[in-house]
Amino acid sequence: MIRAWARELGFSQIGVTGVDLSSSEAGLSAWLAAGFHGGMDYMALHGLKRARPGELVPGTVSVITLRMDYLSAVAPADWQTIELQRLNRPDEATVSIYARGRDYHKVLRRRLQLLAERMTAEWGSFGYRVFTDSAPVLEAELAARSGQGWRGKHTLLLNREAGSMFFLGEIYVDLPLSPTEPVAEHCGRCRACIDSCPTQAIVAPYQLDARRCISYLTIEHAGSIPLELRTLMGNRIYGCDDCQLVCPWNKFAQRSALPDFDERAGLTGHQLVTLFGWTEEEFMHHTEGSPIRRIGHERWLRNVAVALGNALRAGASEQLRVVLVERTTHPSALVREHVLWALDA
Repeated sequence: MIRAWARELGFSQIGVTGVDLSSSEAGLSAWLAAGFHGGMDYMALHGLKRARPGELVPGTVSVITLRMDYLSAVAPADWQTIELQRLNRPDEATVSIYARGRDYHKVLRRRLQLLAERMTAEWGSFGYRVFTDSAPVLEAELAARSGQGWRGKHTLLLNREAGSMFFLGEIYVDLPLSPTEPVAEHCGRCRACIDSCPTQAIVAPYQLDARRCISYLTIEHAGSIPLELRTLMGNRIYGCDDCQLVCPWNKFAQRSALPDFDERAGLTGHQLVTLFGWTEEEFMHHTEGSPIRRIGHERWLRNVAVALGNALRAGASEQLRVVLVERTTHPSALVREHVLWALDA
């Protein structure tokens, strides 16, 4: 019954697991000790609470996990090839696929809440709390333990029928629910994700150094992008999909049943020059309801400036220098630094 309710709300799969994640604590501690979380201080602040659902929400005895596919309903069969080709057009901006539609936090949180309310109406009152990438939750680990898929060597969750192009959400409940069985991993000897990473952020199978990851650098990182990584970022201005684009399992990626994740005009296939010219007001307008808005206009300009510099290094039109020069007096020292680096191409 609950599976039918979940599908009505746009979820593709549902699973259940217990709250004993003690076997994950050593790996989490080692990852934090190595500093692989970079400037995401909240990860260290919460510490092992991520691996202890019962501490995060006292009374929790089961976790319901849900998957929601986000690949656009109109994505062509050869979408992976098309996306890889974007990376070879240096003067065109590339935005991670998941961020081209509506902010997934809003979409999933609302639908998780609706599902929990439906459960309450049918089963009676019980304690619960919904999450989607918004609290100290080991999402991928919980999803793997509940049978949603297995952890790929890039650390993302993989599903035989859906690849990795999906979001995860959880409902922590104080009900003793029967767990669903985990599935076997199917990566074998493949290391396509490791070999394809532009910055070699996947330092070993199943181990990611966020400090080198383009998704981290363009979204989570607030300061100056390390010099040695800038030229490796290419035209990626928000996130990076490379490890997913080359994954063989993503030939099975499922299209979203929701229009929320359809691509918005202005965020796909646009020239870097156009995006760099956005005023703060234009940036706020074009990113309304989008996850991109969270980085703000300053970091947006920082990211696009790096991409413009890489485009110049790749032989793009010298006209790109004109828009960069116009930003050399920008009030933000962060923006000016990256603009001057780009002009040094």
